[in-house]
Amino acid sequence: MVVVQVALASVSVSSRHWGAERGRGVVRCGIAEASGEPAPMGQKTKYNDGVFAKAFMTLFARKIEKFGRDIDDKKGWLDYDYDYESFVQVSKSAMQGRNRLQQQQVVRLVLLSMLPPGAPAQFRKLFPPTKWAAEFNAALTVPFFHWLVGPSEVVEVEVNGVKQKSGVHIKKCRYLENSGCVGMCVNMCKIPTQDFFTNEFGLPLTMTPSNNISPTATFFHPN
Repeated sequence: MVVVQVALASVSVSSRHWGAERGRGVVRCGIAEASGEPAPMGQKTKYNDGVFAKAFMTLFARKIEKFGRDIDDKKGWLDYDYDYESFVQVSKSAMQGRNRLQQQQVVRLVLLSMLPPGAPAQFRKLFPPTKWAAEFNAALTVPFFHWLVGPSEVVEVEVNGVKQKSGVHIKKCRYLENSGCVGMCVNMCKIPTQDFFTNEFGLPLTMTPSNNISPTATFFHPN
């Protein structure tokens, strides 16, 4: 399980199908398991990825592919045949021949390449490190990143002695589940994502694993 805590915000998404029970803070995300929940530990969860999810997989894969090596089956920009497994393979290829700092830099460049000029500065103006900004960005994590990490849900956390909904609890991280590599999770997701939000956007973020497949990410303001 994974929890993302936004030190001023908290987000949760359950492992059910996308679109149901929004009023209860639950976003269902296309899981193909009969239970509607992620598969038990040790078993790979089945997903039914829709157009929205595959579009994001393709976008990220295309950007990462520029840094990849020995990719035999490169696809064209109009080819949306990327599935999650091929997205992970492209990520693995970008790690080859690079040390951990270089791998983290690849992710930073990929994220920056997806933004228009001046976007980080505009983000800082729109979302200064406040309780509202942390909660808002945590909430966005649930619907926009369920394709990447799997189902999650908003949870209440305590930040500097104050309780607030600033956590995103991910039941079973899809990226780690499919890559099977903790080093890949740390260097291609955890550290670069923390650094990007903290240094580029000015909204501090920490991601702390609660077990081998369940991290906690926390957005917070420095005060």
